[in-house]
Order: sequence, then structure tokens, then C-alpha cells
Amino acid sequence: MNTEHVSSEMNAVVSQRIELTKGLIILRVVPKDFMIPDFEPGQFAVLGLPAGQRHDGKLIKRAYSIASSPLEREFMEFYIALVPGGELTPRLFRLQPGDELWLSKKIKGSFTLDGVPEDRNILFLATGTGLAPYMSMLRSCITLDASRKFVVVHGARHSFELGYRSELLTMQKFCPNFTYVPVITRPHEEAVPWHGDAGHIQDLWKHQDLEKICGFKANPANTHVFLCGNPAMIEETAEILANEGYRENTRHHPGEIHLERYW
Repeated sequence: MNTEHVSSEMNAVVSQRIELTKGLIILRVVPKDFMIPDFEPGQFAVLGLPAGQRHDGKLIKRAYSIASSPLEREFMEFYIALVPGGELTPRLFRLQPGDELWLSKKIKGSFTLDGVPEDRNILFLATGTGLAPYMSMLRSCITLDASRKFVVVHGARHSFELGYRSELLTMQKFCPNFTYVPVITRPHEEAVPWHGDAGHIQDLWKHQDLEKICGFKANPANTHVFLCGNPAMIEETAEILANEGYRENTRHHPGEIHLERYW
């Protein structure tokens, strides 16, 4: 293995590692020899690390949505879940501040607010680390005086897996046009009684609970819906929305359902 070549490819360094659980981390990464690229909230970058000797030191690379705002110029932030037995995430989880890794200089992705009319409400539905692109959008776009409403519905198995919960609760406190809805699927396993919503995100929509929580009735004329995370949640919710008249947004056919399938 040409270690000198591999070392030269490591163009970024970890500035901070925040462990939320044994299987969830927030990783802040700083480029070494280039500026943080311009990007749109909701886009993704690629992280990489050497694969090891049996792969001749080639880089293993994976795409991760950026959680930080493009207005943040000191670091790029990533919300990462451990994939047991995966090729890259166990290595990423071992990184500590000061460790090097590879960061793509090109940012890609079309899962953005581009094309969403400014007078439409926005529902962000996510499971697990599917919350990451929404954090970038909220950190960049939400304002106190906006007439449109923003809603984040974040699902996880347990309350301690609800990343960014404190920040979202604070955002809700100071932004009257923002609502945060945490949902867990295993309330019976909580250390203390859970008084929030329980079940699957798609069930909240089926039972019209979101209308009660958010204070308005969403429909294709006034709301765009973003879906990111577990494929089952995405497919089931998209089907429910389609039956209510929502259309999937594509490059050639604008619609009100925006999907990010990253699993």
C-alpha cells in the first residue's frame, strides 16, 4: 500500500465529534487545503477513508447529507448512523478530533427548497439521520416573520435517538411559524414515561393528527412535503399523499412531494 499517496488524499480533518448514542454521532469536518464549497441546503457531500491493505488502500466513499448551513464557513456538519458491519461508518465512528479523512470538493443533490413557492407551507418528515438535510434548510431559511409554516416530524425508536432535539425545541420556542413533532416507536422502553406522539410517521398522517398538532390542514395547494429516511416510511407516506392529490416532484414534472432515497 502506498501510504504516502493515501495520506496526500486526506484533505480534511475532524474538528469535533459529538456522540449522541453508541450508534449516532455528529461529525464536524474542516477542509485542509480548500474553502468550504458553496452549496444549497439539502445537498450532500462525500466522505472517504482508506479501505485497508486488502483493498490496496483505496478510499471507501459514501454520500452524507450536510446538516450545517451553507452560511457556516468554519466547518461542515454530518449526522451519521453506525451501520454494523459496514465498510465506512465503523471507521468514521473511530475518528477523533484531529484525525484526517477525505471530503469531496463537489457538492451535489437536488433535494432542496429550490422551486418551492415562497407562500407554501413545508412539512419535513424524517426518520433517523434523514433529519440532516432539514437541519441545513432550517438553519438557513427559517425566519421569525415568515407567513409560511415549517413543520418537522422526526421519528426514532427511542427519545434518546432524536438528534438535534434541543435545538429544534429552542427553534420552536422562538419561531411562531415552526412546529417540531418528535415521534418514537418504542415508548414502552423509555426510562421515564413518554408523553409525546408514538407510532409511525405515516400513521400520524392517516389519523389526521398532524392537522391537530400543526394548526392547519395541509393540501397540495398550500403545502409541500419532504420525505427522507426509512424507505418504508417514504413509500407508504408518498402513497397516502398521492391519494390526496399530491404529485411527486421530478426534474421535468414539478410536484409537491420531495423524496430523498438514500438507503
